[in-house]
Amino acid sequence: MAGAGRGYPAPGATITRVVRETVGYVALGSNVGDRRANLALGLAGMVERSLAPTRRSSIWASEPVGASTPEWFLNMVVQIRSSKSALEVLDGLLDIERAAGRIRTAVRNAPRTLDLDLLTLGDATVASERLTLPHPRMWQRRFVLAPLAEIDPDLVNPGTGKTVLQSLRELGDTFEVRRLPGAVAAPDSGPL
Repeated sequence: MAGAGRGYPAPGATITRVVRETVGYVALGSNVGDRRANLALGLAGMVERSLAPTRRSSIWASEPVGASTPEWFLNMVVQIRSSKSALEVLDGLLDIERAAGRIRTAVRNAPRTLDLDLLTLGDATVASERLTLPHPRMWQRRFVLAPLAEIDPDLVNPGTGKTVLQSLRELGDTFEVRRLPGAVAAPDSGPL
């Protein structure tokens, strides 16, 4: 038979496609309405779109950074594994935000029902109008680094070579961030 034995499958062989998954991190935040329920909507939407969290941080309350409202955020970070491209992941996250009632306005740092930020996706680097990876401000934000340090303290900033934990310890921002009692980090995407 032509081709058999030269790296080609034998006639009648089952061919399976190996899909490579990449580890990424997504930050979730909410400061409008039932903030905990909004985070739960975000997690459920991720599961529905095959972006199921494999690890998740505790829930953290954080003082708003540059926001036009005094309402504190609830934040968390989740690890995902996905075979999707960065833009496919972004599109899924934006769909989840819209389904949760998020309306994007021209006002930066406006109050929001749900904010989902793709922080990293493997070693992908993207610089486009729609997406920048790694997330350009993640290393300067305590409300991202504190929950991320719970699930991957050794993740390295490719720009500085410092880990998440090192970056958190050296962070100069003074915005308050505190872990909520009883909201401990979990390995799965179960209920909040």
